[in-house]
Amino acid sequence: MNILVFNCGSSSLKYRLLDMPKGVERAGGEAQRVGPPTAKPSVIFHHARGKKESFETPMRSHGEAFVEVMKLLHRDADLTPGAVGHRLVHGGTLFSEPTVVDANVLSRLEQVRDMAPLHNPPAMALMQACHERFPDLPQVAVFDTAFHATIPAHARTYALPLRLRQELGIRKYGFHGTSHQFVMEEAAAFLGTPLELFNAVSCHLGSGGASLCAIRNGQSVDNTMGYSPLQGLVMSTRCGDLDPALAMNLLTRAGGDCAQVEKLLNNRSGVLGMSGSTADIRDVLASTSQTETWTVRLDHTAQVYLWRLRKYLGAYLAVVGNARAVIFTDTIGETVPAVRWGLCSGMEAFGLKMDAGLNAKVASLPADVAADDSRIRILVVQTNEELAIARRTYGALQTQVVKAED
Repeated sequence: MNILVFNCGSSSLKYRLLDMPKGVERAGGEAQRVGPPTAKPSVIFHHARGKKESFETPMRSHGEAFVEVMKLLHRDADLTPGAVGHRLVHGGTLFSEPTVVDANVLSRLEQVRDMAPLHNPPAMALMQACHERFPDLPQVAVFDTAFHATIPAHARTYALPLRLRQELGIRKYGFHGTSHQFVMEEAAAFLGTPLELFNAVSCHLGSGGASLCAIRNGQSVDNTMGYSPLQGLVMSTRCGDLDPALAMNLLTRAGGDCAQVEKLLNNRSGVLGMSGSTADIRDVLASTSQTETWTVRLDHTAQVYLWRLRKYLGAYLAVVGNARAVIFTDTIGETVPAVRWGLCSGMEAFGLKMDAGLNAKVASLPADVAADDSRIRILVVQTNEELAIARRTYGALQTQVVKAED
């Protein structure tokens, strides 16, 4: 079955067509500048059968982008999708597993629309467009928060009044679940460990967002992100953990302008705010600045970034207990040996011992960069959220078939 996977950004639409259950990619691309007119025209970058193309075409909405993508795929009968899988960032408390989309689901999704205001609305508009134009094409919604539905109550509860938590749905939801689940499965297979016995800490370290996930017996039991993706690690432009009193102080100084404070904490803090020059930790680590003051500032940025990571890694190793592996993934986790070394060096007391030579020269993934006598394996695993979404979509449709036959 050809499964078309969509990943909506606020003004972009990434897509991959995968042959399932083989997992072979047959086509893909990205629609850019979706929405109101910009200085440059909307464009689709498309590839299939080894050929790369680009097409300029107006795309005023994600629904229109979807139509244009379908036109490209329908040029080749062998690339016709048999189902569509959608990434949704937030499922709230309503959706804790991949869900086959119908009119009822589309209606219920309205209740979680604003829980991820940049990502959920365009994804929902895309599903609605697909439902209207191709009503017989099965669709499945795959939620980033779903993998974290197993976080126990004591770990997901904020110490706020019960009534307030219930009325507003305040709890830890966790994010990057699709990626954490995918690399967990890949790591367990690599080590030959059954999922139900697999304990690990997964480190999804992206060039933008980042989070750690504590995994016990193949299930998420904690995630550094919380009610929103703002909590947790120092990220490219997000501050991560913050004293709530400081947020209130900033709100007072901003004259009650919530949007201004939110923009500060989400878009102007983190690595960018500390370094004053870059949002990418790779730039910080590679800096050759000759200015002593500037060098000190960049060194301090790297130290804060790594300190937060090490603190959470130690905490999550304690939470997991008898960890089999620490997993590094996504852009920074997969490609920056200095971050992996900075996080794992000096952690022998926790059962972690990295081989510096293996870590510095990772040739192909997955790779084990732990020393031979390390009790816990240190793995570098390439994430593939599109393949993960295709797997969940295929599984949900197979389950639906079985239920229908029963």
